[in-house]
Amino acid sequence: MYKIKINKNTEFDVEKNNDKNNSWFVNKNEINLDISGEKNFHILLNNKSYNAEVVDFNICDKTFKIKVNGNIYDAELKDKMDFLLQSMGLDTLNSKKINEIKAPMPGMVLDIKVNEGSVVKKGDVLLVLEAMKMENNLKSPSDGIVKKIVAKKGTAVEKNQLLILFE
Repeated sequence: MYKIKINKNTEFDVEKNNDKNNSWFVNKNEINLDISGEKNFHILLNNKSYNAEVVDFNICDKTFKIKVNGNIYDAELKDKMDFLLQSMGLDTLNSKKINEIKAPMPGMVLDIKVNEGSVVKKGDVLLVLEAMKMENNLKSPSDGIVKKIVAKKGTAVEKNQLLILFE
């Protein structure tokens, strides 16, 4: 059994119907899927037809974006292993708290996108580092609060030099 959460609020229980190919139960209602390729689906539900396409998928986070009849939805997937880890209290071990961001390479700090005290989410751009004539957006690896910005705009930094501290 799987749980799929759409747009962080609507949850669905999803289970494969082992009696029929391409048949699934969603909240105990049977749906049929026609799969064409790796990303495209045709869904029949209550005599209505829906075209779906997986637009983006992050296998580590088990999150994906799906386009259904032109509308894009964010979805999160949980499976048996996630439920087992949660029941054992081990579901938070994978999320690490960040304390600092260091320069991944030597370069020039072109722009700082956050301020001290800023609340950042995983994936937010923290600063722009120019290295080898390319602009690199350094992103937050997890949620946090910026405690101190050590880097200065327009200065050169060395590899592993401290740039930002987090609370």
